[in-house]
Amino acid sequence: MKKVLLLLADGFESVEASVFTDVIGWNKLEGDGETDLVTVGLRDKLRCTFNFIVTPELLINEINVDDFDALAIPGGFENAGFYKDAYSEEFLDLIREFDKKDKIIAAICVAALPVAKSGVLNNRNATTYNLGNGLRQKQLSQFGANVIGEKPIVIDKNIITSYNPSTAFSVAFKLLEMLTSEENCKKVKTLMGFN
Repeated sequence: MKKVLLLLADGFESVEASVFTDVIGWNKLEGDGETDLVTVGLRDKLRCTFNFIVTPELLINEINVDDFDALAIPGGFENAGFYKDAYSEEFLDLIREFDKKDKIIAAICVAALPVAKSGVLNNRNATTYNLGNGLRQKQLSQFGANVIGEKPIVIDKNIITSYNPSTAFSVAFKLLEMLTSEENCKKVKTLMGFN
């Protein structure tokens, strides 16, 4: 069984989290059945960007990285407090531990920023939110990443990053493919109506 840790910061964008729960869940029920997902946060109640409350299954201090095969991180909004959690040492340390063990890290949109702030994207290719004034891609560069701004999804070894919420399902499917197989991923995509 491949286990995914879904790391949630307060202020996370719900649609970016839900793609991971759905794709991994569909695989568990209709695909090869070999994936599971656990939600994790810094506190026992988290408020999404657009205000509903989520209760993670575990707190970050209860995690043993060796129990997981991949880390999934949805982005969020600054005015909803996303960066307060996402830039905390506990959050960044967990990212570093996953990368140190060469485990997959999948980040959607601005979730690439804490991944880069942790130091694991130094001199590696990545992308992040690409619209507006380009602020987030500039920040990604300042954190040491080589920004590939024109590509919707960038994969550098074990790290997947993407440039806005429209890429969310593609990132989740790429994670599933890396955890299982291309054939299994195609099957789940078809069952979910994507092929």
